[in-house]
Amino acid sequence: MVLNFFDQFMSPTFLGVPLIALALSLPWILFPTPSSRWLNNRLLTLQNWFINRFTQQMLLPLNLPGHKWALILASLMLFLMTLNLLGLLPYTFTPTTQLSMNMGFAVPLWLATVLIGLRNQPTAALGHLLPEGTPTLLVPFLVIVETFSLLIRPLALGVRLTANLTAGHLLIQLISTAAFVLMPMMTSVAILTAIVLFLLTLLEVAVAMIQAYVFVLLLSLYLQENI
Repeated sequence: MVLNFFDQFMSPTFLGVPLIALALSLPWILFPTPSSRWLNNRLLTLQNWFINRFTQQMLLPLNLPGHKWALILASLMLFLMTLNLLGLLPYTFTPTTQLSMNMGFAVPLWLATVLIGLRNQPTAALGHLLPEGTPTLLVPFLVIVETFSLLIRPLALGVRLTANLTAGHLLIQLISTAAFVLMPMMTSVAILTAIVLFLLTLLEVAVAMIQAYVFVLLLSLYLQENI
C-alpha cells in the first residue's frame, strides 16, 4: 500500500536513471506512421481525420499569419492528450502532473506570442495594457493590473493543467483505496464505491482530453491577440 498518496506524482527511477525521458518519448512511438500509399488503413484514416478536424477548429479564430502555428499547436495537442491518457493506465507515470514540465511548455510558447506581437505591431501590443476610454486617474493602476494579468498567463496555463490532473488522480486513488478496504467488511458499499470509481475514471478520460484542448486553445487565443 502506498504510504503517501502524493508518491504517485514522483518521477520514477530505474537504477538511478529517471524514467521521465521514456514517458515523454513513448507517446510518439504509439502513433502509426503515415504511409506513402493512396489508401490508408482504418486507424490511419481515423487519425488523419481527427488531426484535420482539430486543426480546422483551432485555426477558425486565427488570422492567416497565425496559420503558421498549425503544426506546433496540433503536435502539442496530440502530445499532451496522449500523456494525459497514458497516465490513467496502471503502473504508469503522468509527466503532465509536474508543474515544472507544464511551465516549460507554457512559458516559451506564451513568450513567443508576446514577442511576435511586439515585433509585428508594437503599438497594438502595448495598447492592450490600457483599455480605450480609461479615466486619467486610473491609468497607472490599470497599466499595473494589465501587466500583472499578462505576466500571470503562463502560470495560469501550467497550474490549470497540473491541478486538474493531480486532483483527478488523487480522487481515483482515494476511491479505489476505499473500495479495497470496504470489500471484506461491507461488500454492497464496496460495489457502489467501485461503480463510482468507474464513472470517475470515465470523467478523467474526458478531463484528460479537454485539458489538453484548453491548453492549446488558450495559447491560440493569446496568439490571436498578437498577430
